[in-house]
Amino acid sequence: MISPSTRTAPSPAADPVLACPISPVVDLVFSRWTTPILWTLHAHGRQRFVELQRRIGSVTPKVLTQRLRQLERDGLVVRTYFPEVPPRVEYEISELGSSLAPLFASLADWSQGHMPEVDRARSRYDAAN
Repeated sequence: MISPSTRTAPSPAADPVLACPISPVVDLVFSRWTTPILWTLHAHGRQRFVELQRRIGSVTPKVLTQRLRQLERDGLVVRTYFPEVPPRVEYEISELGSSLAPLFASLADWSQGHMPEVDRARSRYDAAN
């Protein structure tokens, strides 16, 4: 048994969060469908499921449902249920989700400014290999 006095801090290799402290945010925000969902809700406001699915495009209903539930759990999306006949459900980006807007804007700027360079680098690499 290791006594508390002989414990050392985990090394970055043992703890991925210490190696890259933004990795939990990257996992949370930049999974396959999360970014398009948040971007769409931010750009177009409150939407019903079908509207959101239509705007995003190729996401399946099952995957969209799963991602929306996770985003609601994480506090990035608010789901509002209206007990009408037929029932109506709407989704909107939360205040916490909206706080990501500057990050997305910075990434959009970076993309516009640097993706041509990335494309050229890929072409050079592919030609050499």
